[in-house]
Amino acid sequence: MKEIKRAIISVSDKTNLLEFARELKNKGVEIYSTGGTLRALKEADIEAISIGSYTGFPEILDGRVKTLHPKVHGGILAKRDNESHVESLTEHAILTFDLVCINLYPFEEVIRKEDFSFEEAIENIDIGGPSMIRAAAKNYKDVAVVVDSSQYDEIIKRLNENSGALAEEYRFQLSVEAFARTSAYDSVISQYLYGLQGDKFPDKFSLAMKKHQPLRYGENPHQGGAFFVPVMTNKMPWMQLHGKELSYNNFLDLDSAIAVAKDFTGPVCAIFKHTNPCGISFGKSQLENLKRAIQTDPVSFFGGIVSFNDKVTLDTAELLNQHFFEIIVAPDYDDDALDVLKKKKNLRLIRIPNLKEINLPNIEIKNSCFGFLLQESDQKVVNEEEIKIVTQKKPDKEQLEELLFAFQTVKYIKSNAVVFSKDKHTLAIGAGQMSRLDSINIAVKKAKDAGLSLEGSCLASEAFFPFRDAVDMAIEAGANAVIQPGGSINDEESIKAADEAGIIMAFTGIRHFRHG
Repeated sequence: MKEIKRAIISVSDKTNLLEFARELKNKGVEIYSTGGTLRALKEADIEAISIGSYTGFPEILDGRVKTLHPKVHGGILAKRDNESHVESLTEHAILTFDLVCINLYPFEEVIRKEDFSFEEAIENIDIGGPSMIRAAAKNYKDVAVVVDSSQYDEIIKRLNENSGALAEEYRFQLSVEAFARTSAYDSVISQYLYGLQGDKFPDKFSLAMKKHQPLRYGENPHQGGAFFVPVMTNKMPWMQLHGKELSYNNFLDLDSAIAVAKDFTGPVCAIFKHTNPCGISFGKSQLENLKRAIQTDPVSFFGGIVSFNDKVTLDTAELLNQHFFEIIVAPDYDDDALDVLKKKKNLRLIRIPNLKEINLPNIEIKNSCFGFLLQESDQKVVNEEEIKIVTQKKPDKEQLEELLFAFQTVKYIKSNAVVFSKDKHTLAIGAGQMSRLDSINIAVKKAKDAGLSLEGSCLASEAFFPFRDAVDMAIEAGANAVIQPGGSINDEESIKAADEAGIIMAFTGIRHFRHG
């Protein structure tokens, strides 16, 4: 146990500062302080000593230099059980500090604002604060370091329980939290400065994260898991209104569900299982979209996650409640619809009020080979001008819209992926196979099992066809239009197959591989 006799307090965030300082003073702790913190303490009649009066050196450079002094850092870093350190302290009249309470200039808050200048951001990069925090954290055996007002109550509780002292185990815990704080602070600064250079993939990359919530387990019950968000996150753009806590797998599905709901400009309904859509319908009424999404795969949708980009109505809620779903995602819910859905106690209801305005993360990060892969997220939506019709037969406006819908849908499906669609809803989906032929076979079988005809459908593939056999299979299944990226050395064979059958083929020049 180390008794706390002398403390430095210098904080930008003054939440609960006065209560904390009074508790320390009541325990006989001598307080040293600077700037605005010193003024706040004195205005509250809490006795505190100016760091400047102790060091004999005033604050200079508009406060840029306040605590960068040997009498401050020597008193923090000195090992109390090291004889030569103690001699140096005596020789230079340096006092020891047992507690250092610092929170940093509000750089994160400044760059969150809509209107701030580069100069304002630079002036809110703390220098002395991180130096003192790191010094105290390094010397945790003799010094307790406090970096957040949320720690005040626990510290006072422990001081009360231990006659004004703190155990080494707890001081080590505070040290770990302190290093995490300075690391996150520097990470946010570096990301901001890199962003000004337009460098998405700098030579050195760090990402500061904070735990948003623990998870019961990871992908499987024998794996641990937690959900983290960037430290700059103030609040999530979505909220859970009802149901069990989200699981690891729910978060993965939710990611895809939000993306597809945002991607379509008109009303859409998508049902996902294991991050793959098993049905998507666009452009009809909400209830009709739901019915058609279920119809695509009337077996696999069981236990899925349903995504809408418009407010859930009562008739939609009544149909949803006839089936088992894990999660419903929507911008909002009518009150009577919410009442109906809440009858299922475990059904997770997610509300995303500003769905159309939220910005999806533009960088994806995945583990690979003991490292990490970073890439820009695939938010590309192909438009009419980007499509090249390569066959003799040309699409009319309705067929062109169908081609665009099918290709927009296939990008959400794991590779190798194909989609058969008609009237802007999926008829059959083939996902995640080693061969594109297998994906087509699966899609055709699913359509047959569901009693759906593929005659007059459109087939979309997320990558090019290396041979004409896949095109022949699509034609045999009933497709009258095919959309694919193109780019194979055998493109002419695929085009020839389409021309022989008198169907439409469109190239996009855009590939949508989805491996992870």
